[in-house]
Amino acid sequence: MEKYKIVEELNPGALGLNLVVKEKATKVKRVIKQVECIDDHHANEALEELMPVLKLRHTNISVYRDMFITWNSQISSLFLCLVMDYSRGSLQRVIDKNREKRMVMDSEWLQNMLGQVLDALEYLHQLDLIHRNLKPSNIALVSSNHCKLQDLSCNALMTHKAKWNVRAEEDPFQKSWMAPEALNFSFSQKADIWSLGCIILDMVSCSFLDATEAMLLRKSLRSLPGGLSGVLRTMEEKQVPNVKTFASLLPQMLQVNPEERITVRDIIQLTFIRSDFRSQSLSLRLQRREVPAFISHILLEGHVPSILGVMHNFSSRPEVQLKTMNRLLKMSDDQLGLPWPTELVEVLVTILKQHERVLDIQLGACSLLLRTLGRGGRWPALALDPGAETPRAKHITSVLLGILRSHPGSQELLVLVYSLLTIVCSQESDTEELQEAGLFEHILEHLSNFSSNRNICMTGLGLLWALLVDAPAVNKGPLEKAPALISELLATYSADGEMAEAGCAVLWLLSLLGCIKEPLFEEVVSLFVRSIRQGQDRVLLLNNALRGLASLAKASELAALRVVMLEEGGSLSLLRDTYELHKDHPEVVENLCLLLLHLTSYQHILCGLAAGGMQALVQEIQGRFASGPDLASLTEKLLLRLEGAKLLCSAEEQSPLA
Repeated sequence: MEKYKIVEELNPGALGLNLVVKEKATKVKRVIKQVECIDDHHANEALEELMPVLKLRHTNISVYRDMFITWNSQISSLFLCLVMDYSRGSLQRVIDKNREKRMVMDSEWLQNMLGQVLDALEYLHQLDLIHRNLKPSNIALVSSNHCKLQDLSCNALMTHKAKWNVRAEEDPFQKSWMAPEALNFSFSQKADIWSLGCIILDMVSCSFLDATEAMLLRKSLRSLPGGLSGVLRTMEEKQVPNVKTFASLLPQMLQVNPEERITVRDIIQLTFIRSDFRSQSLSLRLQRREVPAFISHILLEGHVPSILGVMHNFSSRPEVQLKTMNRLLKMSDDQLGLPWPTELVEVLVTILKQHERVLDIQLGACSLLLRTLGRGGRWPALALDPGAETPRAKHITSVLLGILRSHPGSQELLVLVYSLLTIVCSQESDTEELQEAGLFEHILEHLSNFSSNRNICMTGLGLLWALLVDAPAVNKGPLEKAPALISELLATYSADGEMAEAGCAVLWLLSLLGCIKEPLFEEVVSLFVRSIRQGQDRVLLLNNALRGLASLAKASELAALRVVMLEEGGSLSLLRDTYELHKDHPEVVENLCLLLLHLTSYQHILCGLAAGGMQALVQEIQGRFASGPDLASLTEKLLLRLEGAKLLCSAEEQSPLA
């Protein structure tokens, strides 16, 4: 628990305490479920049984981030701690809100959520895994249209009678979702079906049953399955959407005898195949068929035009798309014939849009787009036909923003999408449209939540730069938290020169926009100075930090004073050292002179610089770069100010800074 700081304690679950915590290193919020164990053997047995859960990969399943055993000396108890993602929303909250308003749940939304839950549950059952603890509060809403099963349990925890927590007995709601046989510690995939049936029943009856009535109904069905007929009649009277489908489905899910219950595949057949239910999340499962032999033969031949033809002609078949993308991703750039013309790029963009919910297709298509739209270099150019650049960029941007909404939890996909958006923005994309889509807020949220993921941090900072650098107008509101967040990020990666380059570049732009306020001057100035001191071998980092200091010094005398007073050895010594190491880099020298010019705008600092012998350094620069118009102009202005300082500053006012 040393890595975490407890933020709050949630309502206890059937198995133990639920704590909201923050990772001390990354400040990311998590939930830790603490399950009391009888001894080391019990804890290790549960830990071993839960290990396969760490390897799950499904867009609708929240896996455990960490699992560990801890000893609580205050109560002399051993706990298994399960670390999960933190989500504010859950299906339970949606049900409660609809119940409070006596409102029928939106049919389209219900179908979408049910499709995602079935997709995830079928995935688990195919791997011979059982959820064991399925209930609305364990279906997290990571966005308004994306849910994840969480809090998967194991046999060792659920069947240990001695440690079946007293809370489960005290709170009748905790066990009301459980199948009749599960109360006797017998779990199977059919127990998950009963729990899902109870969840569906709660969703479709929340407009006319309160929480207590719904709980009593769930409990009564274990002994009186005929009690379902009454609520189904009420649903028909209340004209609940799709009542005929639910009237057929629920009795088959809520059979007391588990052998008589239907399977996940049966539920999918009844709802999403035989009825008019719709859910994009089931597209891959419903269409999972063997790839035809002739397609496999084409893929093995490896001819790009024929492979792309397969992608185009079988665009609705996700299993074909996966196979073609895997083949293309294994080919070299020469074999792919990059860069591709816009027509072939459009094929990938169309597939991205068509299979928005299938994570593996999104990963494959984005990886291919990244290879063809920009190769080699941090800021690759968009390889599209110049005449088609504008509409093409907007179309790609729209699809990429949709992907972010559909898969908010996939860190790998987030890196790819941020990289692609950076490439598109480096051309002449509509940054105002991206701002209106909430991209600033999105980036800052993920820089905070995924600060431990360096790739996300680097691509997020790169995208912020691309959005800000040439934007004709910027909404500064969402950027208020950016300087503090980036400063914190750079402190976390204090030895990472590449991260410092990207962070200082964004902070420089934020300073130009006036987004860095007085309370942060000292922190940001200190960060820039530290970057100059530590990054003498990185010219780009030096330029970004010097520009940032110059911008802050120009904007505020307080910031300028911080610049000359923060460095223990004296600012002049640092600036002189920087000049000596980079006197052959005109851009570094120019940025250094620009900083000095803004510092000399303030009389007290001017006197200190003059007394510290800065005039000789500026004269040397003037002599070395006499032919450069920008540098010549800067040094001329500097020398005039420094020479004037002899008359302006009295001997008492001259306090050397070096």
